[in-house]
Amino acid sequence: MYKLTLKEYKSLFDKLYKSLCLFANKYIDNLEASKDIVQDVFIKIWEDKIEFKNENTIKSYLYTSVKNKSLDYLKSKRVKTTDHFSIGEMEKLETEPFFLREVVILETSSIIENAINTLPNKCAQIIKLSIKDFTNAEIAEELGISINTVKAQKKIAYKKLRPLLKDYFILIAFIFDTTN
Repeated sequence: MYKLTLKEYKSLFDKLYKSLCLFANKYIDNLEASKDIVQDVFIKIWEDKIEFKNENTIKSYLYTSVKNKSLDYLKSKRVKTTDHFSIGEMEKLETEPFFLREVVILETSSIIENAINTLPNKCAQIIKLSIKDFTNAEIAEELGISINTVKAQKKIAYKKLRPLLKDYFILIAFIFDTTN
């Protein structure tokens, strides 16, 4: 069995906290409550000194625990009186496909973000704006540079990103297929 050291616990928290909050928010649409849920899951791991079969099971445990706590939150009496989820909406949120889709989206987004963060600053800024559907002209105006500079920087960025993301092509294609 594998038990987290304090250093590993902190590293795991720093690495996954933001993604897990966004994941919880997909269920409950309340960022503050999502943060509380994720913190509760991490506290439970530490206080209960939960042991894992290996390091790979930790992430799975975290996502599943956050999903379950989020669903519990939605089912609680406090939420039932203020939010009105239909039975169909609750059933959809409880399905395995919804859970897996959201995990894949968050994990892939994290991979893409990490790859973009390896780019030179100007390239990264341009790619981030491009992902937000800014046109080349809008990017040029936003950053105070020429359209040709935007095009050249995009070309550099794609050249650098291609080898970094080649192993994740199927996941990235899945993301763009499910978000459209």
